[in-house]
Amino acid sequence: MPSDSVFDTISRLRIVPVVAIDSAEAALPLADALLAGGLPVVEITFRTAAAAEAIEKISSKRPEILVGAGTVLTTENLEAARDCGAKFGVAPGLNPEIVACANENGLPFVPGVATASDIECALSLGCTMLKFFPSEALGGVAMINALAAPYGHTGVRFMPTGGINAGNLESYLAVEAVAAVGGTWIAKQNDMAAGKWREISNRCRAAVDMVGSG
Repeated sequence: MPSDSVFDTISRLRIVPVVAIDSAEAALPLADALLAGGLPVVEITFRTAAAAEAIEKISSKRPEILVGAGTVLTTENLEAARDCGAKFGVAPGLNPEIVACANENGLPFVPGVATASDIECALSLGCTMLKFFPSEALGGVAMINALAAPYGHTGVRFMPTGGINAGNLESYLAVEAVAAVGGTWIAKQNDMAAGKWREISNRCRAAVDMVGSG
């Protein structure tokens, strides 16, 4: 899927559930919970051993979900994500080697940035969709607005992640430079372990309602 199409979908949905999944057996119930909640997108992070298999299951069995790989720290992570069917990759930081590998593999990629220098490096590598991380710890909405000011004309957009929740979601969605937010509150590891799929769906619906009311 071309990067424009992937990023257009993310920008339309505005919320990307960021999930660390402990068991690949939870992949399809998670996917169904997200679909039931009206949020057909997910970023499965390479923080657990189950990540690759979970991405493969969702990609092959629930193709209506846009599934990406998060915490892509190595070229091996990136190639595994591609091979498992991920449609995009996300990293907490900016590693030119991984960006180059993503470009070579045709995988839309969202590197992480925290400073103006990071943004300029990302732009030099052809990246305009950037993960601002860890958002709340770095100043949140105020910092994004400050960073966006000198770079708005470049087409840069942000996907802030880290410390965002139902309580501050609306303030992020109101920022023009924010394409979408990464949400770790949507599907928590303990809720997935306990099979609380309805609660996950309810969080999706509540978040989608905030997007709709914005």
